[in-house]
Amino acid sequence: MSTDINNEGGSVVDTLKLLVALAIVVAGMVGFYQLEDQAAWVRLIGLLAAIGVAGFVVVQTAVGRGLWRFAVDSRTEVRKVVWPSRQETLQTLLIIVIFVLIMALFLWAVDSILFMIVRYATGQG
Repeated sequence: MSTDINNEGGSVVDTLKLLVALAIVVAGMVGFYQLEDQAAWVRLIGLLAAIGVAGFVVVQTAVGRGLWRFAVDSRTEVRKVVWPSRQETLQTLLIIVIFVLIMALFLWAVDSILFMIVRYATGQG
């Protein structure tokens, strides 16, 4: 018999941890709406605390560790990107604006011509 029955989908403990995290978030949401007599900022802090605790529980699972690793790797990759300079950005913006204006004028002209053809064909003009 194999002992790797749940390796593909995670272990039972990981599933329980994810369910606990979900229960914590739901409890935070229920508490947010049940404590209407409290100030909004107090309720919001409670909800954010519940989400933080749930996030901590999720990171303790295999799925959570994978998501955390993905986030860290993504941040590293974003730092490697060579971002355009201000001048390059403004030049690209200018080209896009000019192209959009030219396309708008072209489509307006085509629409006007088609409208005149339809009016002439239906005898309205």
